[in-house]
Amino acid sequence: MNAQQPAVIKNQEYELLEAIAQDPMVTQAGLSAQLGMAVGGVNWYIKRLVNCGFIKVSHLDRTRLKYHLTPEGMSVLTQRTLQYLKRSLTVYNELRQKARAIVTDLRSRGITHVCLEGNDEMMDILRLTCIEAGMALDEEPDGILLKAAGQDYQVVS
Repeated sequence: MNAQQPAVIKNQEYELLEAIAQDPMVTQAGLSAQLGMAVGGVNWYIKRLVNCGFIKVSHLDRTRLKYHLTPEGMSVLTQRTLQYLKRSLTVYNELRQKARAIVTDLRSRGITHVCLEGNDEMMDILRLTCIEAGMALDEEPDGILLKAAGQDYQVVS
């Protein structure tokens, strides 16, 4: 990588790299519209990415450019994807741990039926945990209701 590479890649630069990876023939006007940035900003970020060695530009004709992600540019995108996956897995594991603690506590109190409020990914983790523990899931709240509360689960009686 080039010595001029910034220590931190900005979100706009990641977005540009991803868009260019999808379509190397995309125009700066197209990138501007796609990413909601000014054309001048797109131009500035592209120059920065070229200076960092993440993309190369070739001229197809007098007015048409083609962008190429370099191996370094692909590496940056891969690194970001890996970081995202690691963060996602950490969040998933934390939610599974919280869900197991609640289900274990309810089972120790003799509770075998619950109703879940909500239908998002967080509640899917709790639903899976309940099913794995042999807890029956009721359609209507008639006793214990479990719901998401921020990044935690809440028991409502």
